[in-house]
Amino acid sequence: MSETDSEEERTVIKTGRDFEQEYRLSAAEAGEFLVAIGEQLQEGDELTIVEDEWELPFSFGEPVELEVEFEGVGEPELEIEVEIPGKTDESAPSVE
Repeated sequence: MSETDSEEERTVIKTGRDFEQEYRLSAAEAGEFLVAIGEQLQEGDELTIVEDEWELPFSFGEPVELEVEFEGVGEPELEIEVEIPGKTDESAPSVE
């Protein structure tokens, strides 16, 4: 199967639909993913996440919300959450 064939078979996740996918990765794999997302955030106002079966294009706006949470009791856990708002095509109404 060529790359073009696999691209045609992917489901494109679009606005108006909810989507969630969870992964369990090695720290190195998670780091590679985060670097790739970070590079797209730095390069412009669009990012695309691609998997074999789906593709998620996303135009984003500002500000991006970053939350760092550390739970040090029991089994320590660090949670990093990034919320990226979508860019809207809406414009302000005119004032006369």
